[in-house]
Amino acid sequence: MIQNYSIENKKLPLIPIRGIGIFPNMVIHFDIGREKSVNALEEAMLEDSDIFLTVQKEADIDSPKEDDFFEVGVICKIKQMIKMPGDNIRVLVEGLYRAKILEITQNEPFFEVNIDEYVYNFNIQIDENLDAMIRLSLEQFEEYASIYSKIAPDAVSSLKGIKDPDKLADVIASYVYLKPEQKQELLEIFDPYERLNNLNNYIAKEIKVLKIEDEISEQVRKQVSEFQRDYYLKEQMKAIQRELGEDENTELEVEEYIKKIASAKMPKEVKEKAEKEIGRLLKISPSSPDSGVIRTYVDWLIDMPWDKKSKDNSDLKKARGILQEDHYGLMEVKERILEYLAVKHLNKSMKGPILCFVGPPGVGKTSIAKSIARAMNRKFVRISLGGMRDEAEIRGHRRTYVGAIPGRIISSIAKVKTNNPVFLLDEIDKLANDFRGDPASALLEALDPEQNNTFTDHYIDAPFSLENVMFITTANSTSTIPEPLLDRMEVIEISGYTDEEKSNIAQKYLIKKQLSEHGLKDKQVNISLNAINEILRKYTRESGVRNLERHIGKLVRKAAVQIVEKNKKSVTINSGNIKNFLGLPKYSYDVAYEENQVGVVTGLAWTSVGGETLFIEVNTMKGDGKLQLTGQLGDVMKESAMAALSYIKSNNDKYDIDDKVFKETDIHVHVPEGAIPKDGPSAGITIATALISALTKRPVRQDVAMTGEITITGRVLPIGGLKDKLLAANRAGIKKVILCTKNKSEVVKIDSKIIKSLEIVYVNSIDEVIKEAMA
Repeated sequence: MIQNYSIENKKLPLIPIRGIGIFPNMVIHFDIGREKSVNALEEAMLEDSDIFLTVQKEADIDSPKEDDFFEVGVICKIKQMIKMPGDNIRVLVEGLYRAKILEITQNEPFFEVNIDEYVYNFNIQIDENLDAMIRLSLEQFEEYASIYSKIAPDAVSSLKGIKDPDKLADVIASYVYLKPEQKQELLEIFDPYERLNNLNNYIAKEIKVLKIEDEISEQVRKQVSEFQRDYYLKEQMKAIQRELGEDENTELEVEEYIKKIASAKMPKEVKEKAEKEIGRLLKISPSSPDSGVIRTYVDWLIDMPWDKKSKDNSDLKKARGILQEDHYGLMEVKERILEYLAVKHLNKSMKGPILCFVGPPGVGKTSIAKSIARAMNRKFVRISLGGMRDEAEIRGHRRTYVGAIPGRIISSIAKVKTNNPVFLLDEIDKLANDFRGDPASALLEALDPEQNNTFTDHYIDAPFSLENVMFITTANSTSTIPEPLLDRMEVIEISGYTDEEKSNIAQKYLIKKQLSEHGLKDKQVNISLNAINEILRKYTRESGVRNLERHIGKLVRKAAVQIVEKNKKSVTINSGNIKNFLGLPKYSYDVAYEENQVGVVTGLAWTSVGGETLFIEVNTMKGDGKLQLTGQLGDVMKESAMAALSYIKSNNDKYDIDDKVFKETDIHVHVPEGAIPKDGPSAGITIATALISALTKRPVRQDVAMTGEITITGRVLPIGGLKDKLLAANRAGIKKVILCTKNKSEVVKIDSKIIKSLEIVYVNSIDEVIKEAMA
């Protein structure tokens, strides 16, 4: 006998399987759910490559390592992949060749191995020994198949047509009942003759075991009397019929469905689809899997609120009162809702708006949406989009998938049973996407007023109108929202609150809420206004009120301990004893330096969580004119620094700076805090002022802050995020703020309470900035 092998080194992703075995020329399916296995499958699908399967030594190990699976496995071709309910994936593969791992090239995010691929020569010369072994194997298997009832009758005849001894051995092994270790032992034998020999030994043992089982079964059957046998079979038949539902009257069920369809007030085309599906129930067996699929689908169609809607509140005074009762401030949002209600009262067919509330965390974006639903007398629905990657979450799965359900939009509307709810899509700026689809693109149809009257979910497979739904989305920033999606929404910015607004919110809402949640009455805990102001100044630093509410909750809990432990009737918390409850203050909103400094300037920055003060520091030293920038600055901020230095060099006479300074001095610009990335053009005039201060040794006023973009000709350009920046200046004790003249129109719109303690100076050039900022 001559054996020929061809060997080829190749890299493949690996999936360790457990509880099953696989041979070449064998087609099997199995489920995977472990993260590494899913990553390996995704890599194979993306690269259109095969996958390497090997068996775990211990099936109960959830996170196998290099030593936990066998070296010899099978290279498989992926034929089909189906997403199952939950996070599991069902994979159908075909075994190609056995192979051995040479080395494991990577462990994360999936196993990748370098393998030796053994491909047998199908023209093996069969000598007398191998021929005898093949005949013996076929005879043994034929006897085994005659005893083992789970093998199909035509399996033996199909095996006789296989001429390749290597393939024959693997196919027979796939039919025979073997333990996992026996399967692995056969897989690791590359010589067909030796493999057939071992396989014959296993088959012979199995034949003996099966004969013994038949003898025992026969003895047991004889011991059961005819009466007991008949009774058992009859009861078993009744149970099977009950399980299959064959004792139910399908015709009565169909009539009941037709009545429900008629009362659901579906559109004509949807009604016809539902009736057609119900008609199929009469033509198929009640035990058919399709029967359950049809019932579930028609139930969804019936449950959809095709013609059911809440009656809008047309009393604007009542709506205004509810909005004022639930929230302090947010006047732009409230006025927009009242405008919609007024126009809806005049034009009943008006489409629902798509509003996008943009602002830092804790300013009430989600809670105001609930109040809007209450003011409009509508049902409220909320889904979170943060981290959503699968398009099917929005559009649903097609009914061809096992366990398919509608998307979250349709299923949520079916749950509230009205077609005009207030629908909140939370955290729309945190959508993601991968190979399963792009949920942002799927949202385009739902959020486009010109398209959403025919929104089609993949599962329902029928148009459902969303034009009456009032969609509200929330985001911390619009920068990560795709442009086509942002274009379909009306953006309303909700900036941070002033300390005065926060104080009012705490007194009117937060204290009462926390007392109620902790089971205390107003008389038992008294939190003074001074205590609230102390929290705002020294314990929180935020644009919203989330941390403020947490600190109030902490005060209430500490008070509850004293009431229960020391049997006090009431507890009073004021600025004098607040440290006993909250500990030492965390923050100080004084400016960074008590005295005027050379080369240090206070800037104002906008972040997704509100405004912040930003300190630009410049140091000079002997050198050869290098400019060094540190503090994790982005490209735009670096360009602002270079533009500022370019302007100063070209206008050095104006500031009495010698030309030699730029050739003999290294300049280091640093922006604390160094671990936080920073970018944007609004620090331009701040950097320029710091550079001029350091080069001229003139100090900058410590109570002055500024924000604005600079050009290489010294002009000052406008910037955004003014309200949040001015709030940050107010919190930090800044007295004077320098802005671009073109920002004046935006400052006028800001509540005067925010800027009452600030002196705002408007400038057009860096020369004016220096005049106002230098001490």
